[in-house]
Amino acid sequence: MSTDAIKSSIQIASRIMEAILAKQLAPGTRLGEQQLSELFGVSRTLVREALTRLVTRGIVTVSARRGWFVIEPTPNDAREAFEARRVIELGLLRHARPITKTAIEQLRDHIRREQAAIEGDDIGARSYLLGDFHVALCECLGNTLLSDTLRDLTARTTLTAMLHQSSEQAEDSCAEHVHIVAALERGDLAAAEQLMHDHLQHVEAGLNKVGVSDPLGQLRQALAPVSAVGNSFAAPVKPKKPASRSGKKTAAAIATSFTSSQPGES
Repeated sequence: MSTDAIKSSIQIASRIMEAILAKQLAPGTRLGEQQLSELFGVSRTLVREALTRLVTRGIVTVSARRGWFVIEPTPNDAREAFEARRVIELGLLRHARPITKTAIEQLRDHIRREQAAIEGDDIGARSYLLGDFHVALCECLGNTLLSDTLRDLTARTTLTAMLHQSSEQAEDSCAEHVHIVAALERGDLAAAEQLMHDHLQHVEAGLNKVGVSDPLGQLRQALAPVSAVGNSFAAPVKPKKPASRSGKKTAAAIATSFTSSQPGES
């Protein structure tokens, strides 16, 4: 989907969700109304409608004075999201009817695209596809109503991973997807359910491997004793300039995230 083709608030909201799932929009990113309006070639009213949709879905937060921002979920928020995902995904598999050959081939094609993104080192596509596998599986099991809910929960866990998780083991996640589809293909729904349970546990466990961040880390590093041989007036350590949270950068991030409308880490 090119930006020229976007004419509705639903399409704008979908593009922002795609960028979040691809890790192109970081937690706390400001979403400027004017910049998004210019980028998509629509009115600010339409942009506000799209952002309001995302507020309702728990993906964006708004402040009367500061504007619209991508949420910054805590580890506890992520745990709750994973609990909800387990209820939905395991329940779907537990009560699923035998999956069709067409659906199996769709899931295999999805996995092939995951593998291509991993091998090509395309981090954005990799993240999007690994997360979207769960949405695609939900749709293949015949429940499109829950697929939107699952997409929102996946976005929340993706955002938390960006804040609190180390580099993700994409190859392992993809391999686990392969095993889940193989169990579905042979009609072993109990095995598929157990594999999905283990998979979600592995992804969530990554959140617990990172220690609590140090809120004084940057200042602590700046004020550390200077180690300089023969120079008592060494140049002070300059803290890194914080990343811009301007709408322009946000718009550029969305614009460069995807060049098509094709949907596609956890």
